[in-house]
Amino acid sequence: MNNPDRSTSGRETRRIAGVIFDMDGVLVESEPFIAEAAVRMFAEKGVAVRPEDFRPFIGMGEDRFLGGVAEARGVVLDLPRDKVRTYEIYLELIQGRLEPLPGVADFIGRCRSLGMRLAVASSADRMKVEGNLRQLGLPSGTFDAVVVGEDIVRKKPAPDIFLEAARRLGLEPASCLVIEDAVSGVAAAKAAGARCLGLTTSFTADRLMAAGANWTAPDLERVPDQLLEW
Repeated sequence: MNNPDRSTSGRETRRIAGVIFDMDGVLVESEPFIAEAAVRMFAEKGVAVRPEDFRPFIGMGEDRFLGGVAEARGVVLDLPRDKVRTYEIYLELIQGRLEPLPGVADFIGRCRSLGMRLAVASSADRMKVEGNLRQLGLPSGTFDAVVVGEDIVRKKPAPDIFLEAARRLGLEPASCLVIEDAVSGVAAAKAAGARCLGLTTSFTADRLMAAGANWTAPDLERVPDQLLEW
């Protein structure tokens, strides 16, 4: 795990009081399922795309996830309708197939035992986020706040979603640890003034560090205890 502390810049370090989790690539690996759902949605329109076409738009919310590929292919989407259709396919695909990533339950338990407040902040729409939490056996009550794409205007890499999550937790962003897997999400966390752990489920450690991650780890099962002690 990389652990350069680049967030203090000579300023007093605030003790961690809250943890804000991204959803995809942090709590669950759902990108293959949403990419497959998007491929099927485009196929219903007679347009052939590949799962890898969506990779540049990971972490930016489904509007950009679908819209970026549509722009590249010269396809005009009815975004609200086509996004709902993608989610319908997605929710069918994940039935009985979605599993939490390694270490999720134990890490949440560790955070709770330390008295930390917890939030989910996902650029995905509520329909997808709630479907994921149900499949994972993590009802929304597991967290003190859940912020989704509809709750904000500017998506990652803008900091808005993490600023809103911190606000709902009643904390300053500087007292929060954001856990992300996407380059755009790491950039958003840093712009919000939070510290960030980058998980290498979607991008390499080097890319996450270049975006501003303070630490990287493969997953929540392999996060050293001292990460929660700053």
